[in-house]
Amino acid sequence: MLTAAVATTALVAVVVGLTLPVRLPADDPLGGPARFGLAVAVLAVAQLARLRFRAAAGMVSITWGEAALVVCLYLAPPGWLPAATLVGVGLAWTGLSVFGERQPVLEVVRIAASLTAATALAVVVTTALGQPLLATAPTPPAAAAVVAGAVTYLLVTAWLGGVTLSLRHGIPLGRPLLAALHGKLNMFVGNVVVGLVVVALVEIDPRWLLLLPPPLWLLQQTYRHRLRADRERRTWRAFAEATAALNQLDERGVATAAVSGALTLFDAELVDVEVIRGDGRWRRYRGDAGGQVVDRETTPPADTEPDPHEIVRPLTVSGTQVGRLRIRFPHAAPPSGRERDAVAAYSDAVAAALHDAATHRELRLVTARSSYEAVHDPVTGLVNRAAMLGRGDEALRQLAHNHPVALLLLDIDQFKEVNDTLGHAAGDQLLRLTASRLTALARPGDLLARLGGDEFALLLTSVPVVDDRAAPMAYALRQAREIAERLAVPTEVAGVRMSVEVSVGVVVAGAGTADLTELLRRADIAMYQAKEGGGSVATYDSSRDAASTDQLALLAELREALKTDDQLVLALQPAVDLATGAPTGVEALIRWRHPRRGWLGPADFIRPVENSEQLGAFTRYVVDKALGVAAGWARQGLTVPISVNLSARSLLDPRLPGEIAEALRRHQVPAHRLVLEITETVVMSELEVIDQVLTALRSMGVQLAVDDFGTGFSSLTFLTRVPVDELKVDRSFVIRMADSPEAAAIVRTTVGLAHELGLRVVAEGVETAAQRAALAELGCTAAQGYHFFKPMPADKIGAVLGSLLDEARPNVFPLRADGAS
Repeated sequence: MLTAAVATTALVAVVVGLTLPVRLPADDPLGGPARFGLAVAVLAVAQLARLRFRAAAGMVSITWGEAALVVCLYLAPPGWLPAATLVGVGLAWTGLSVFGERQPVLEVVRIAASLTAATALAVVVTTALGQPLLATAPTPPAAAAVVAGAVTYLLVTAWLGGVTLSLRHGIPLGRPLLAALHGKLNMFVGNVVVGLVVVALVEIDPRWLLLLPPPLWLLQQTYRHRLRADRERRTWRAFAEATAALNQLDERGVATAAVSGALTLFDAELVDVEVIRGDGRWRRYRGDAGGQVVDRETTPPADTEPDPHEIVRPLTVSGTQVGRLRIRFPHAAPPSGRERDAVAAYSDAVAAALHDAATHRELRLVTARSSYEAVHDPVTGLVNRAAMLGRGDEALRQLAHNHPVALLLLDIDQFKEVNDTLGHAAGDQLLRLTASRLTALARPGDLLARLGGDEFALLLTSVPVVDDRAAPMAYALRQAREIAERLAVPTEVAGVRMSVEVSVGVVVAGAGTADLTELLRRADIAMYQAKEGGGSVATYDSSRDAASTDQLALLAELREALKTDDQLVLALQPAVDLATGAPTGVEALIRWRHPRRGWLGPADFIRPVENSEQLGAFTRYVVDKALGVAAGWARQGLTVPISVNLSARSLLDPRLPGEIAEALRRHQVPAHRLVLEITETVVMSELEVIDQVLTALRSMGVQLAVDDFGTGFSSLTFLTRVPVDELKVDRSFVIRMADSPEAAAIVRTTVGLAHELGLRVVAEGVETAAQRAALAELGCTAAQGYHFFKPMPADKIGAVLGSLLDEARPNVFPLRADGAS
């Protein structure tokens, strides 16, 4: 429609122009036909000597049209110029279409009609402002009128070209119009100047025109260079902006920016960015000259014959294809070599951006998965222990102080048997089933977690608040029993029908009175109470909490006690020879004179010490105290050995022999007067470090005694691994010896074994004369217990030992350690 309208306008202008009266100079040497022919030739040459550049999805041609218009206004009557333009431009573009780029006939008609209409309007403006130049020298008013006509010609041709591109490609008019005016501005000024110079030279002497071709050629090259430089500068600026826009963190953002950037950068008709997803699917992002970008799932692109108006580039990074870029150029402006190079560079940038976006997406997924796995159990999907502690404490902080909360700790009974019998897959299935049932029973606001193994925890924060203080516990117990009953409903696991029985520990406390770690500890105690009691549910009983924070305070106080000399004291109990009554040794027992708790026996603090980092310091303290007492006996002429109990963990310390050797040297006590008592289970250990420590102690001359002999779990082969000097029969056998044939048999066997191996044997816990007589009858050599002496302070033991030695001296024989056979 636009072409028809412009063509109609052009034909009307031609007809009107040819019908206008014409007055040629009387002495005109050329004549009308010649002038018309020259005008046609000038206009045709102006079209052939053109410069082209791409703009807004099409090619824009910059010609010498304004210069030709100025010259033609001098050569021919103004009314003839529309007809001359139609003929000259038509011939030029027909020739270009035939011998160069193929242009449709309609396109040639559009171009010729547009320039004809522009020429007609320029002629109207020129003639309205002043007299035409026809065969006369240009005067300033005439030159001004000609410049106004040239400006009209420029604006009309730019406007018609922009409207054509806008309608053809559906783009705003401003882009192609501004591109055409920007590209033509410098050349327009030169065109007008060239036209006026040609007219002036003709007026002076037409032979001067022979000098014009070289300057005009140079001027043409200058125009071409400036146009190309300007185009390159704008192209690279646009390239930088387009590639910078690719810095997105997601696929859609990168692909959309890539499409928009290619449309702007290459003035393309159509751009496709096809992306390969991680699952092998393809997604296409398409944009047209209108700027709209749409995307949809698509099939993998097929290999087809390349279209000369398209550039298709695979998007690859390090040999891995991430997608494909397809750019369709206008048929009127196929891609040049420089544009193909620019597309190659742009496609590399797009590929890298898509690869980075995919990598970032995978990183986000991995981070999200890692974050999820860090706080969730992989088998059941419930939160894990760490998340339970963090979220539980947060929930407790949000509640009012002393608001009742309950914690239920569940343990699946016989879970190990399920794993051992049916396999770990069945165990995991049982865990998931339990988690599913617990989730269904949990109420809004409750926090459910799998703590590990077969333990689950449920924090109840919606415990009713009533005046009855027993109501929160009653509520928690109801929930616990309901859970136990629901979980006990028979189900099928790995093809086996079973009932899931659980032990539930329940603890109720006020928010702010204990953190979740402490609640879990209390609930764990209650759960084990449920297991030991045979029921499925038990509540926390503080009186049965042996591992309370009081033990932690005890360890802190022990650290201070080790720095003083009056809190940790020795209680010494002698062992006597059953035949002579002479002392065979003294056992050093530790007591704690606690400034606040009073007298504490070993049962009150030894176990926490053995499980703490203070064991080494504690052992050194006791050995040092014992050797100090033995050194005092030596000064009194007493050579009785002293024995010290060693913890199992002490034998894991390779520094122990060196520390004991240093203590013996410091107190000047012979090594054979120190007896270290170790348990049978320790000696049975096959750890290499224990063998090394025991061997080092033996090599120093330190004597070894096996305490609580007969309570171990293995044969007596351990006695052949590490030589010992003494066996101590456990008090449990001694006490039951008179009433239990089995206990008497163990004592008899132990005594016989000791005699066979040449070892001393000491019976512990002798409390009656009957026990003493029975031991003597069985051949036991020595004993200790309340029947003889209770443990006594170090300042009294010396006198007791002296009196025993004096009374038994006529009957005393040297000990095996002193050379007896």
